[in-house]
Amino acid sequence: MNVTLWQTLRTLALALLVSTHASASRAHELNPAVADVTVSPAQVQLVVTLTAEAMLAGIDRTQNIDTDDLPEGDAYTRYREMPAEEMLQALYDAWPELRQDFNVLAGEVPVELEISNAEVLEEMPLSLPRDTRLTLLGDLPEGDAPVTVGWKAGFGPLVLRQTGGGEDAYSDFLNPGAQSQPLPRTGEIVTEGWLPLFGRYIVVGFEHIIPKGLDHILFVLGLFFFSLRVGPLLWQITAFTLAHTITLALASLKIVFIPASIVEPLIAASIVYVAVENIFGGRLGWWRIVVVTCFGLLHGLGFAFVLGDVGLEPSRFVTGLIGFNIGVEIGQLTVIAIAFLTVGYWFGNKPWYRKAIAIPASLAIAAVAAYWVVERTLL
Repeated sequence: MNVTLWQTLRTLALALLVSTHASASRAHELNPAVADVTVSPAQVQLVVTLTAEAMLAGIDRTQNIDTDDLPEGDAYTRYREMPAEEMLQALYDAWPELRQDFNVLAGEVPVELEISNAEVLEEMPLSLPRDTRLTLLGDLPEGDAPVTVGWKAGFGPLVLRQTGGGEDAYSDFLNPGAQSQPLPRTGEIVTEGWLPLFGRYIVVGFEHIIPKGLDHILFVLGLFFFSLRVGPLLWQITAFTLAHTITLALASLKIVFIPASIVEPLIAASIVYVAVENIFGGRLGWWRIVVVTCFGLLHGLGFAFVLGDVGLEPSRFVTGLIGFNIGVEIGQLTVIAIAFLTVGYWFGNKPWYRKAIAIPASLAIAAVAAYWVVERTLL
């Protein structure tokens, strides 16, 4: 690799790490909410662990996970700086309006939820979110219509787990605004075999590439524009896949934890790197494979929260992990297939392909990712 390029990238990486450390002290990253649901013939109970301040501030969780980037960030900070008792009182005061955004249904009949208990689990430094646990109760109408659980999309994703069913009990990662499967009121536990779970997590993995994973899409396109030959592309994809599989498993099991305020800027920086090296005409040597492997480790950390909070039993976790990873790979291969059918097949053999397509595309990818680096560290 060109020495000047290496020195430049090393300097950028050092500056990135310094700025990332500074930003980590002020970022407010929000995790998905987790709800344990119990359904009886006459009542439904939800025990939800969530970031109450985000709900009170009206943050739209479908857009961003860092409150510093949102217009409601100031309101979030005000609630976050309140003592626990004061914030909880604000939550009780706002509940008549907030409960309208919980979409709990018995058949087609809405179920009105009341707070039976609310507590802040642990006081954290102001730079970190604090978890609030709400116990919500709702009386069910007469009949045996099953119960479905969800909430408005703006509250973000919801990890839902049915209690009392052992390792085969229903658990799901609900995308923003989605509803759960019907839960019977007869005391029967909804069970889910390994095959439906496997298929569901393939879909979840695919969706985290297309359409949700724009940064991962740009990284894969960066690998694509490096070379159209099957060999180099296969080596890079294989290294990337093995690496992100390792960290996805470790981080999902809470063995490794790195805050998103560090991981997300570094993912953006990895996109800048592969795009810039494309422009300078790097060759597929051991260094490129090492770099792609290291960046795969980062991207695995970026995927990890999806499985980490679901709370699957160990045997089901392996099934979910494999399914999710297969979905990710299908998503990545779909991106490459679209790029090949759109660009590579028609123009890849043209003498002007690199100058007219590969380099301008890499420049565009690098520009977008460089903006993300700045946005995720300084803005």
